[in-house]
Order: sequence, then C-alpha cells, then structure tokens
Amino acid sequence: MSGFSPHWLALREAADARARNAQLRAAAAGMFAGRADIHIIDLGCGTGSTLRALAPHLPARQRWLLIDHDAALLDAARQALVAWADEAKAVDGYLSLRKDALAIEAVFAQRDLASGVAAALDAPADLVTASALFDLVSEEWIARAAAALAARAAPLYAALNYNGVESWTPAHPSDAAVRAAFCAHQSRDKGFGPAAGPQGARLLGEALARAGYRVAIGESPWILGEADDALRRELVEGIARAAAETGLLAEAALSEWRKARLGASSCVIGHTDVLARFRASAG
Repeated sequence: MSGFSPHWLALREAADARARNAQLRAAAAGMFAGRADIHIIDLGCGTGSTLRALAPHLPARQRWLLIDHDAALLDAARQALVAWADEAKAVDGYLSLRKDALAIEAVFAQRDLASGVAAALDAPADLVTASALFDLVSEEWIARAAAALAARAAPLYAALNYNGVESWTPAHPSDAAVRAAFCAHQSRDKGFGPAAGPQGARLLGEALARAGYRVAIGESPWILGEADDALRRELVEGIARAAAETGLLAEAALSEWRKARLGASSCVIGHTDVLARFRASAG
C-alpha cells in the first residue's frame, strides 16, 4: 500500500473531522446506544484520527484494535493519542487512555491488508471502521472485504472516501483536465490491485448490499477556506504531482494551474461516507 506521511495526516485531520457526515456518524453511534462497552477494529488506522473523531460518540468503555501496515504511522498514532488523552498509560499489550468520561484501551497491530481483511477480523468487533481507505483498494478487494465482514455480520463505518468531486474558487480553465488526470492517477495500483479511486464508495455500497447489508450513503466534503491554507497548499502540490505523473497534461498548463491554485481562496473536495449494518442484525 502506498504510504502517507504523519505530516499529511495531521494536516487533514481537522478538515476530516468537520467533513464527516453527521447523520451517518450519529447512526453509527446509535447502534450502540445504552451499551456500556464496545470493541472496534480500525482498518488502515494511520495516526488514529478515526478513534479521536468517533470515540466521543460511543459507549464509555472502548477497546480499539488499530491496524496499519506502516510501523511509523503506528508509532505516530501512539504519540498522537497520548497527546489527545487527558491521561495515558502504557500497559502490557495496549495503551490505556482517559478522555473526559471515556476509558479507552488502544491495541496496535502492524498488518498488511493487501491480501484482504479476513485475517484482520480475527478479534472481537462490534464495529469495523476505516477512513480514506476504500478509494485506494481494488474492486476485487472490496468484494472480498464485504464477504469477510458478512461472514462475521460486522457493521462497517467507512468514512471520507474520495469521490472525484472538486470545485475551486475562482474557477480555472484547466480544472476539469487536472481533475481527470488526478482521478486517473487515483485509479492506479496502490498495493491492492487497480484502485477503485472515485468509484470506491459506490462499489463498496454495492458489494455490501449484495453481501446482505443495509447500506446508508452520505456526503462528507472538505470545505476549505483561508483557515485551511496549509492543507490547501499541500493538496495542490499533491494533485499537481499526481497529474504530472499521468502525462495527460502539458507541463506548461499544469504549471499554470498549480500557480493559480496556490492562490485560490477556497475549494470543495468531495468525499463519501458509508455505513452498513448486516440485515440479519438490523432493527
């Protein structure tokens, strides 16, 4: 799987937190209303942003299994969670966290998900989560993931999947061409086979429905303004690099777009959230 730096993940965390679809997040939390505890498996955890975003909405006692292939990201997750918590203590085999009224156990596991998620689901899980993952994996991987989840009747909350929607202010003549090149790059193999890219959320929803899930879809766009300047600049540079690698745009046109976009006042970058509950357990 292609790597992401802790710097990039830290830059995007605030925008991600604002963007998460509030209705789907509430529905995910509502499945566990009245519960005293919950076990969660987080796939491709990065620096632990899903835990920080979702934990305040879940039961007071939580045990998270945080899975990523990148040891450096797992180390960064430990550090970020210690900084986030009111109290943190390393216990044999896990990190004990106190945040407001929450008591959280965080277990970290380095695993390569490229072969599928079945092995990652060998621990108890009331809920499986993922953020910004299903646009990176292949359609075939999504089908296998849906089957593995269904075999355990595990609900899934998969947020912030890039969907190809982009809008910049002010508009630029090359916006559409750059977006097309970037989407083409997004569909390249990220270690899971040809990536679903902007179709990831749709393909995930369809695969889960076929596997026996009730699926809810919600939009979760980044809406970036002047306060998000550092993120927007990093985003522009990343889009320009990816578009350049495709060879679909003339260098001069891409350079002009990059220069204009570094001075953009705002942008909207589309994402889609997916919440799925196995029909046999759905109320």
